[in-house]
Amino acid sequence: MAEGTAIPVSEETDLSTLLSVLDDEYAREILTHTSVEPMSASTLSERCDASLPTIYRRLDRLEECRLVTEETELASDGNHYSVYSANLDHLELSLEEGSFELELTYREEDVADKFTRMWEGMR
Repeated sequence: MAEGTAIPVSEETDLSTLLSVLDDEYAREILTHTSVEPMSASTLSERCDASLPTIYRRLDRLEECRLVTEETELASDGNHYSVYSANLDHLELSLEEGSFELELTYREEDVADKFTRMWEGMR
């Protein structure tokens, strides 16, 4: 993956929402596991020792903050399922002139890498 661009936190993801999401143990575990390789919700459920509803709730919150991305993969039997990947590359919190500044860097996959992964998944 190519290194992403630093993006200041906007109105769509405010500081308190982001810190609330990162304060959750399961959300942090999901990020840790999906930073290594994409994983399905059921795999995350096993790795995090959490119920599927718990995992899906955390994934929803992580997606709202753009901290994970969801992609569809094809199984060998022709069915499809979702896998999740960490999208967070770097987080910096600073205090400047009486206010907090939060800057996130997201992972960005270039189009060629994404196409190659999709093509290999269809074989």
